[in-house]
Amino acid sequence: MPTSIELTPEIMREIIMDHYSSPRHKSNPDQEGYQSTHSSSVNCIDDIDVFLKINANGVVEDARWNGVACAISTASSDILCDLLIGKTKAEAENVIAQYEHMIHEEEYDASVLDEALAFMNTSKQAARIHCATIGWDAAEKILEGENDGK
Repeated sequence: MPTSIELTPEIMREIIMDHYSSPRHKSNPDQEGYQSTHSSSVNCIDDIDVFLKINANGVVEDARWNGVACAISTASSDILCDLLIGKTKAEAENVIAQYEHMIHEEEYDASVLDEALAFMNTSKQAARIHCATIGWDAAEKILEGENDGK
């Protein structure tokens, strides 16, 4: 029988620090076919590019990000990439929408967010909301057809 693990502040901090210290998706693409967009913050060091490779069937084959980012932006962008790979555009858009609902303390479907749930208390630190959403907002723009063409 599966057991549920309570997402304590310590576990959330561990998830964030793991993705900050060892990001899995932080790199520029080494091949063609990626759509990208740039995003930066006036309040933090965040200055990143997000890259999505979406195949002809509308499935996100790969997701990457690169740039300079604080711990929150680094971890949230990296987790975003984990969650989008293998999803259809519609599924990816839903994941992003659920994350945004969570960040803004609205009703959301936790079942699609996995490690992104580590950011569930971000709204209590208003200055961190942009950090926690910078990569997500960029990915959403790509899925909506905005592309910087990098």
